Amino acid sequence: MRLDEFLTLVRDRGEYHSDEEAEQVSTAVLWVIASRIAPEEAAGLASDLPAPLDDALRLERGRPESFGRDEFLRRVAQQTGARPRTAEWDAGAVLSTLTEAVPGERVHDLLAHLPADCADLFGGPAPY
Repeated sequence: MRLDEFLTLVRDRGEYHSDEEAEQVSTAVLWVIASRIAPEEAAGLASDLPAPLDDALRLERGRPESFGRDEFLRRVAQQTGARPRTAEWDAGAVLSTLTEAVPGERVHDLLAHLPADCADLFGGPAPY
């Protein structure tokens, strides 16, 4: 998927005012994902995303961190400057777009590495 297509979907789903806002939110969500998954998983996901979104997944990280949905959303909110409830909306806009932008097996792998209660943020039940 091209960058403009990805950002249009995120912009429409998140009801953002511009592609720049959609890109900022997308980068924030992807950055938090990268802290939760192994570097090789992040690199694989990055390979399926357009530049510059892939950069958020390629940052040097240590071992994957283990945290739940509340912390996931808190970190998204911290990255975007939003409240946790808004972060839930933001994460949903980006993660539901990921389900269309990357291969299904990649989404399945990502769901396996995120907290189980984050599946709804992908736009529906876990695609197992």
